[in-house]
Amino acid sequence: MPRQSLLHRVRTVHLPFLAVLLVVAIAVVFVVVDRWRRGATALGAALVLGAVLRAVLPADRAGLLAVRNRPTDVLTFGVLGFALVLLAGSIDSLGTD
Repeated sequence: MPRQSLLHRVRTVHLPFLAVLLVVAIAVVFVVVDRWRRGATALGAALVLGAVLRAVLPADRAGLLAVRNRPTDVLTFGVLGFALVLLAGSIDSLGTD
């Protein structure tokens, strides 16, 4: 029985966090294969995804995305995500992607 409750908790509470972690893993793969601008953009997108999920999910379903109160989490994730995407897009690539 504990196995079912753990699986249920993963599906209902931790799935948004796992989605953000999946995008972070994709960003790490981009950086490892020397596509740092794409990796930085993907990492910024993960932060923006975290902000959106934190904004729309109730507190009991946000899981590990809920660190502080909702406005602080959304503002922090959103500002850092957009800043990272803008920074990655504004740096000259110097022949790389």
